[in-house]
Amino acid sequence: MVFNDFNMEAIAKLKNVPMSERKMRLVVDNIRGKKISDALSILRFTKRESGIWLKKLLDSAIANWGNKADGNDVADFDLFIKTAFVDGGTQIKRFRPAPHGRAHRIRKRTNHVTIVVQNRVPLESETVAVAAASEE
Repeated sequence: MVFNDFNMEAIAKLKNVPMSERKMRLVVDNIRGKKISDALSILRFTKRESGIWLKKLLDSAIANWGNKADGNDVADFDLFIKTAFVDGGTQIKRFRPAPHGRAHRIRKRTNHVTIVVQNRVPLESETVAVAAASEE
């Protein structure tokens, strides 16, 4: 049996962020598919509040990848953001008084963000496993 899973990935999710998904998607679209170092610099210098949330989430995804890699140093691998998407969360509905005794609805939107980080360079243990499987 050949071990073909060269690219290990790690997932980080952030749920119920008190911001509309449209505002979050503006920044997520900028970092999707980028290398980790490029994405962190983009998030560090963005002027939007969503950049702060996404930087924390990306740090969490990198830490998750490091834990899955059995303590290998993250700096030795070429990590990139494989997938990043924003889904709409629950809405808190409030009412605001309007003229003539009416009321207008205010929707306080939330969102859920998912980031998947993957390496482009295979781990040593993966290359050894492939070599051992090809010899059989």
